Amino acid sequence: MSQPRNRMMDYLREEIMPHRFCTGCGCGTVLNVFTHAVDELKLDPTRMVCVSGIGCSAWIPSPYFKADTLHTTHGRPIAFATGVKVMRPDLKVIVIAGDGDVSGIGGNHLIHAARRNIDLTVIMVNNMIYGMTGGQVAPTTPTGVHTKTTPYGNIEQPFKAADLVLAAGATYVSRWTTYHVFPLLKSMKAAIDKKGFSFVEIVSQCPDNYGRRIGLRKANDFLHKFKDESVRISKARDMSEEELKDKIVVGTLCDRDRPEYVTELHRITTEQVENLKSEMERAS
Repeated sequence: MSQPRNRMMDYLREEIMPHRFCTGCGCGTVLNVFTHAVDELKLDPTRMVCVSGIGCSAWIPSPYFKADTLHTTHGRPIAFATGVKVMRPDLKVIVIAGDGDVSGIGGNHLIHAARRNIDLTVIMVNNMIYGMTGGQVAPTTPTGVHTKTTPYGNIEQPFKAADLVLAAGATYVSRWTTYHVFPLLKSMKAAIDKKGFSFVEIVSQCPDNYGRRIGLRKANDFLHKFKDESVRISKARDMSEEELKDKIVVGTLCDRDRPEYVTELHRITTEQVENLKSEMERAS
């Protein structure tokens, strides 16, 4: 007896399957949640553009999601996405990329896209390491962790990317883990639906190149860790900095409204064109 078809496959490029993610990788969970978000929002994939850079997370939209995708150079997905949105404001533009791609090499683009409040959704998969290239330290790697490029332990403080984007001016910011599938789905839908720059940070597992460096080789080990270390933002507000050490603050950090860059750009451009036309008519 044939099994009923999973309608989520309508959003995936079946000819590319099976996927190439490592066993236990969180990217599969993110892809699953993303397809459900698109389905529940009733978005038309032909009216979407997904943009990614270089890294494991970049494979989520490209090649697996069935929409127009731009697989860009390392650190440049937000820059490419900005160009798409400015020229085609009618399209839904979504960036899906890793922590190294977005907050490391592409960190400057992240900050200024949030500051400008460009109508983009950025989904950052944070596995706390450069995984695809073998396990180098990333801007999000916790202090003390041994990596290929920090053999004696990371001496740097990690970025809190969601907090950074919040301070830069994004309209919607949230952070979840791959353990929090259902609230992540709700948050992803809210981010995609939000006008302005929206940002979802997903703390995810990399059993192969990160887990083996901290003694966690199975996805379930990570999920238990995420569950135990996560604190809802409503509770975190009443906790001290010491109490929040090594905790993952999850939830919606902000949901606000302010003028959006592309809308304002097209408004002022239209006004100036009309002014020039009027001046030319008066001159003639």
